[in-house]
Amino acid sequence: MFKLSTSMKIAFLFILIGSINWGIIGIINIDILATIFGVYSYISRIIYILIGVSGIYISSYIINYIFRKK
Repeated sequence: MFKLSTSMKIAFLFILIGSINWGIIGIINIDILATIFGVYSYISRIIYILIGVSGIYISSYIINYIFRKK
């Protein structure tokens, strides 16, 4: 079982939000974050940035885990 730090849990939360949002965009063409916070609002842009940074953070963790294991 993995022990996740608080930053990892937050990153996973943002990735979950982003993936659900993109799934809804793909299925019914509605951007939930833009609907809630506004299309070009600062809050929605900050959330999108946090989702992107979270993806990079988790990706780097996974890559480090794979190469460390060998």
